[in-house]
Amino acid sequence: MSKQDVPHPTGFELQILKAIWENGPSTVREVHGALGGDDSRGYTTVLKTMQIMHGKDLLLRDNSSKAHRYAARHPAETTKAGLVADLLDRVFEGSSTHLIQFALSTRPADAAELKNIRELIERAERGEK
Repeated sequence: MSKQDVPHPTGFELQILKAIWENGPSTVREVHGALGGDDSRGYTTVLKTMQIMHGKDLLLRDNSSKAHRYAARHPAETTKAGLVADLLDRVFEGSSTHLIQFALSTRPADAAELKNIRELIERAERGEK
């Protein structure tokens, strides 16, 4: 599966996925609680969104018990890679340079992050992942 084949979650769907990635397969009630469990995102909103996500193939659903358990169809890294590839293509004409320039001008990196970026560039130059 290519990065572009991974469905792109909405902002709220990404919050749900993050809760599942952090906590493992979860019921709607568990996800609702992980999201804060307050009335700003009601239980039924979380339920309906997770049902839609299952239909979009973002979530797997285990129907073997009364409370269905949902798991992410794709690991976090696969989903992130798909989102970044889409952003690169749609916004930055496929240019990693433009993406990095924009990212650093929008939110400057601290010394540790810059060191990590340099190390990533060095690894890329050596052909490592």
